Amino acid sequence: MTGRDNENLNKKYLEYVDSLSPPTSHFKNCLRAFGVGGLICCVGEFFRVVLRDVFLLTGDELAGTVSITLIFLGTLLTGFGVYDRIGRHAGAGSIVPITGFANSVASPAIEFKTEGMVYGLAAKMFIVCGPSLVFGVVSGTVVGLVYWLIAL
Repeated sequence: MTGRDNENLNKKYLEYVDSLSPPTSHFKNCLRAFGVGGLICCVGEFFRVVLRDVFLLTGDELAGTVSITLIFLGTLLTGFGVYDRIGRHAGAGSIVPITGFANSVASPAIEFKTEGMVYGLAAKMFIVCGPSLVFGVVSGTVVGLVYWLIAL
């Protein structure tokens, strides 16, 4: 097969795929992603205001409690299958906030739990979040070492 035949074959394949793919409305998808992502952030802001005004939390305690609450809700909704439906509707709007990270950790763990606690639940949980955890640990260590060297 020559290069020209290969190009024609690729072109025909792409035309075939385009004929089967449903048309997408980019503006509508962006609007839904913006709306759902904003709604998730508004829920987080609601928890921040309630925790600040009712429970009188401030600073790091407030930020940590809001983060933990949103992670818990994202994981809970993933366990009940609700977050996947939100993701199908909102697309990237459900991935960006902290709840999307919780979903990306919980989904593989739930999906592969039948493979056992170690090879299924524990190993698959870190497939998506593993690189970001490694980066966070390594960069935190480097920053800590720099501060330690400066303090000497």
